[in-house]
Amino acid sequence: MVRKMQRYLWLGVIVACLFIFIKPAEEAKAFSNQVIQRGAVGDDVLELQARLQYIGFYTGKIDGVYGWRTYWAVRNFQYEYGLPVDGLVGASTKAKLVRVSKYHERFVKEQIRKGNDFTHYGGRPLSQQVKGNNRSGFANRSSVKATASNVPKGFSQNDIQLMANAVYGEARGEPYIGKVAVAAVILNRLEHPAFPHTVAGVIFQPGAFTAVADGQIWLTPDETSKKAVLDAINGWDPTDGAIYYFNPATATSAWIWNRPQIKQIGKHIFCK
Repeated sequence: MVRKMQRYLWLGVIVACLFIFIKPAEEAKAFSNQVIQRGAVGDDVLELQARLQYIGFYTGKIDGVYGWRTYWAVRNFQYEYGLPVDGLVGASTKAKLVRVSKYHERFVKEQIRKGNDFTHYGGRPLSQQVKGNNRSGFANRSSVKATASNVPKGFSQNDIQLMANAVYGEARGEPYIGKVAVAAVILNRLEHPAFPHTVAGVIFQPGAFTAVADGQIWLTPDETSKKAVLDAINGWDPTDGAIYYFNPATATSAWIWNRPQIKQIGKHIFCK
């Protein structure tokens, strides 16, 4: 009887060891100890981009290069989860990412090795997220770095100044993220078929902005407003694509209240 019990105990130990050591490779990876920041490259950035894409914060290419799109995806993630919004991926940001996302390391690295165009969104079969060979992989590091600049092409200094004027006139009492949000709305309208396709056209469209109507558009903007514009131009959209916003304390238009609402930032509600 004793020998039989010992046999069962040893069998249990063996099964436990097998469970520990023969577990899915996808669960074994959860970042190194380094703080990941803009300009970083390598495996940690691959995991960062893949996890952010899994939960919908990152829509760019998973290439292992921490550029501007990754930076703003990190900041949006940090903001939504109540973390310090600094773009630095330290212990707390990593821990939260690991809790709310998955990383299929083997899949990601295999697609990069093959040069495939692929995505890593949660809720979709991985087999449906491979789009074919583009022969890129890590070869695009230099080209990605070259496109990361403080002021992307397509905007003149006059455009930036005018947007800063609008942000200052519309949102100077708002938190910084609220200033970026107003700038993002201007940029979103530029891409929308219902609005003019120039910065001046969007801002001076009749009835579009209170600051134009009351003359505050011509106040001298501060450096914070200019920085908010640059942050929006470089890809930060805390509104998730809004093209309208309003102050619920002062808005009386039934039309604006009936727009599909996305979120509130500061005193403004942002809408589709």
